[in-house]
Amino acid sequence: MITITPFKALRPEAQHAKTVASRPYDVLNSKEAKVEAQGNPNSFLHITKSEIDLPETTDIHSQEVYDKAKENLGAFISRNILFRESKPCYYIYKLTMNGVSQAGLVCGSSVDDYDNGLIKKHEFTRPEKELDRITHIKTTGAQTGNVFLAYKSVPEIDAVINKWISEKNCQYDFVADDGVQHSIWIVNDDDTISLITGLFKTLVPASYIADGHHRAASAAKVRVSMGDQSTENSDYFLTTLFPSDQLHIMDYNRVVKDTNGLSAEELMKKIGTAFTVEKVSEAFRPESAHTFGLYFEKQWYKLTAKKGSFDEKDPIGVLDVSILQDQLLDPVLGIKDQRTDKRIDFVGGIRGLGELEKRVDSGEMTLAISLYPVSIQQLFDVADSGEVMPPKSTWFEPKLRDGLLTHLID
Repeated sequence: MITITPFKALRPEAQHAKTVASRPYDVLNSKEAKVEAQGNPNSFLHITKSEIDLPETTDIHSQEVYDKAKENLGAFISRNILFRESKPCYYIYKLTMNGVSQAGLVCGSSVDDYDNGLIKKHEFTRPEKELDRITHIKTTGAQTGNVFLAYKSVPEIDAVINKWISEKNCQYDFVADDGVQHSIWIVNDDDTISLITGLFKTLVPASYIADGHHRAASAAKVRVSMGDQSTENSDYFLTTLFPSDQLHIMDYNRVVKDTNGLSAEELMKKIGTAFTVEKVSEAFRPESAHTFGLYFEKQWYKLTAKKGSFDEKDPIGVLDVSILQDQLLDPVLGIKDQRTDKRIDFVGGIRGLGELEKRVDSGEMTLAISLYPVSIQQLFDVADSGEVMPPKSTWFEPKLRDGLLTHLID
């Protein structure tokens, strides 16, 4: 069973919540972050993407960037934009997008649970991304990125959270520029805090990382690196736990820089060995498993995996992200490891198929591939088996905003 704890969040004064809240650091590049934060000195991007306040030539992984993040965090506190909660609390974070809501519990999750496999993973992590977050946490003394966890729904927990939402006033409630509503309640009643802690301890055998593998791995490695100087706060990391029946996974698509030296004719011939290839008249978003969209030379194609090209009984092999890797990315395009190969990049489904076309038509990339989303049950099955999916297999929407609730490790 899993262990969670309340914590003293560093959070904005209510009147600053909307201007502070920023999109997660890892869904924006530096240029996009600079544009988004322009004219808003309260944007938390000044902390999570602090290179926006330095010359454009600055190496985004230089110590100068992390020192700037620490400086900016201190400035937010001294300007009374952010303050620290006076007592440990839980927080309920409700996201509403297109009229559909999901409510999760913001808490500290145990690093021991992560190390012991009670917080289950379904992806490997990339060393350079881990190092980035490790350095950011150690320099700022703060876990600014929230790890999105899922758990198999428990009616008793639903009842407590729904009761609190219905009976209490929320602390923050605003609609962000993308139309997503963010509402947060503070759970500061000692009896309710004890009840919630006990329910998770007795009724939830495991949680699953939905989004934030690098943030979780970094938090665990920071504690190790602290050695004898580790604190009770560093024994936990910032998470939001959502019941699985409220979650929605979107497609997570791919763009590739080149054809691995193949001519257009050679490329399509090789793809045709494992897939049925059909030209389509418009952008193709797969509507069923084992079909893919391919955008190449301003033309969309529908690819359908041929029978026998994958094992339907293999929980990993049956995934579309695995079929794509095993039958196209590796044998045709020569991409052996999506985690480390610089020729491939990933585009969340929330950006739409237009983003795939844009990146190819601009000449930045040569081809794009759209996928059918993984299901939450497939995620659980893979994690429970102890296996991992290919990287960037799942894209969850809506996403939690950075800056509303930060966990300090001092």
